[in-house]
Amino acid sequence: MTRPVLNDAESLRIRWLGRLPYAEAWDLQKAIWEGRALGRTRDDYLLLVEHPHTYTVGRNGNGSNLIAGEQMLAALGAELHHVDRGGDITYHGPGQLVGYPIVAIPRLPAGFDMVGHLRRIERMLIATLASLGIEAWAESGYTGVWTERGKVAAIGVRVARGVSMHGFALNVDPDLSYFNHIVPCGIPDRPVTSIEELLGREVVLEEAVEALLPHADAVFGPGRSETQLGAFRRGARKRRYDVDAMVAAGAFSPASRHEIPITIRGLLPGEPERPSWIRVRASIDTDGYREMKALMGELSLNTVCEEAKCPNIYECWGQGTATMMLLGDKCTRACGFCDVATGRPDGVDLEEPSRAARAVAALGLQHAVLTSVNRDDLPDGGAGIFAETIRRIGDLVPECDVEVLIPDFKGDLDALETVMAEKPAVLNHNTETVLRLQRDIRTAASYGRSLALLARARWLNPAGTVKSGLIVGMGETEPEVLGALADLNAVGVDIVTIGQYLRPTSRHRPIDRYVTPAEFDRYRDEGEHLGLRHVESGPLVRSSYHARESLAAAQV
Repeated sequence: MTRPVLNDAESLRIRWLGRLPYAEAWDLQKAIWEGRALGRTRDDYLLLVEHPHTYTVGRNGNGSNLIAGEQMLAALGAELHHVDRGGDITYHGPGQLVGYPIVAIPRLPAGFDMVGHLRRIERMLIATLASLGIEAWAESGYTGVWTERGKVAAIGVRVARGVSMHGFALNVDPDLSYFNHIVPCGIPDRPVTSIEELLGREVVLEEAVEALLPHADAVFGPGRSETQLGAFRRGARKRRYDVDAMVAAGAFSPASRHEIPITIRGLLPGEPERPSWIRVRASIDTDGYREMKALMGELSLNTVCEEAKCPNIYECWGQGTATMMLLGDKCTRACGFCDVATGRPDGVDLEEPSRAARAVAALGLQHAVLTSVNRDDLPDGGAGIFAETIRRIGDLVPECDVEVLIPDFKGDLDALETVMAEKPAVLNHNTETVLRLQRDIRTAASYGRSLALLARARWLNPAGTVKSGLIVGMGETEPEVLGALADLNAVGVDIVTIGQYLRPTSRHRPIDRYVTPAEFDRYRDEGEHLGLRHVESGPLVRSSYHARESLAAAQV
């Protein structure tokens, strides 16, 4: 049901998402705008990103202020997007802080206060620059922020249904030569500058974000902002991440499985004792377990249950359910929590979809779950195998719902469309952890990319269900988890699973803490209060745990 937009937002959620391609950031904006405009979320958002080289043309432009032709754009490695904001042409790229306030706009007698919104953004940026020691101002007749050496920030917005989109681009330390290929904002006689040029010293994005945050809170959400920052990839404040050291040490390679770090009573240094509520009963003598193991072996199928050492394997296999893992048993990525081996994958087995469908038929499943390793070596990331497997199951067992737990396909929309064209009952893609820990735990993955994928899946199959999952106990805080649940709800996710991280081997990331059952209950209650249809939350919950029951609960 659509609820009216209210100006008294519950929170201003500020997210530094790091480097994100423009198309994915645009779709993420649209998803949160949709959530705010339709009343799915009561929160305002400020998304902070850095884009690869991109030129955007707003509603006031016709492309005439783009000097570079198609060949030059290709040589520059730059994309061109025509967008629905105001203004003419501008540039986004590395070293530029781009902000997208997605906020409810006050209503005036003649409409929404778009001009006031522009002025608020200008005030925020002028105050940010002042805190860095730069005098800046707004100029009558122009949008943006100006200095003695030229324009340092461009602004272009759109307001629809009382909620804003698009925003500002603040030049921190970009390559200013990219502005030579356009007439910036359609103003031919005014130069463009940067914070670094104005200060005459090195300035990194992290410093600019730190300067901006208090002024964003003051302008858009006095006293109610909730901030989460991802990794900063550029500049002098780089740090080494735990997962980088693990990769360098070969923690994920098959060969390293013979090298066992020293533990005391099964604990790595600093790890807490395992509490009483984390107990798994290994029952391998049930008929269901033996039959499942035999069937998977007979059909040469991998399961994530085995490869990732899932603690629920005995319960699920004993009940005749399993999550089949497509595309081999070697992953092209290395994540700090996962026991699937990293390496060079084998070739694609084109008969695997048929064998998977036969397994579903033999088990008499009404709800089948498919996942895969990451296959960044394939042009489509393995999307075609997912699609073919869904088709084969549909042909052989038409009454069976199919749930797919997919990788991010490196943000490739065509790959996602390939999967969604087969109308899976559930599209699952795990965000895994909170924004702050993404780079430390998920290699080559991105929180913003994952949120954009989930939103796109919702649009591509509105009748389907969208699902995601989080692992806790890896160093996150409770407020960070609650913020992640709010983000997932804002982009239209239906189901979220939350479970305890259990280190699969001594080579993997240490356990930071054991989350109590009471905290898991709070996550469930708060998630469903936010608007998520179902939250499956508990110590031993995994992505496909009680998958059929979770779908039924979400459809009530």
